[in-house]
Amino acid sequence: MTPDTPSNRPADLPSDLPPDGLADVPTVLVQDSHGRQLLCFLEQLIPLDGHDYVLLTPVDTPVCLFRLEDDEEPELIDTIDATEPILSVADVVLQEHDLTLVRSAVTLTVSGELDEPEPDELDDEDDDDDSETYELLVSFLADEQEYGLYIPLDPFFVGARMEGGGAVLVEGEEFERVQPRIEAELDEREAEG
Repeated sequence: MTPDTPSNRPADLPSDLPPDGLADVPTVLVQDSHGRQLLCFLEQLIPLDGHDYVLLTPVDTPVCLFRLEDDEEPELIDTIDATEPILSVADVVLQEHDLTLVRSAVTLTVSGELDEPEPDELDDEDDDDDSETYELLVSFLADEQEYGLYIPLDPFFVGARMEGGGAVLVEGEEFERVQPRIEAELDEREAEG
């Protein structure tokens, strides 16, 4: 994840020091419509319709929860309540690895020191899409069902609108309206530089 050049970042954006000491990379606190927050690195700033939209990446590691069955493909659990008992079990399992599950805006995240995977350790035995785009972090049993927390291998981007000293997650109708325009602007910037 390479930050954007400083010329594309406004000097007045809020900035906290990330836990890994990358003091030159601005961070922004994003809030969703439910009041949950997520601390992110600022990757791009895109002015549209009098608003500053930002493309961000989480400071902590994003994870996805999957239901695991013996002879079936892992099933992604798209939405889960923050108080779901499955997450309490995941908390305990992650604590054994000195990791913490965070119920953030947009996605679940894990904070703590993760070991970098060795390229030959990545699961490439299966040809399915999930094995190519996710790496298993931990698996566990909850109510006699096996689950896994997986790390997406592709970059995880968050779209938000700057508001006051932070950012608000772009959701629903606003997301549908600005997402294609943000993508077009980013494509244009990439072509130019």
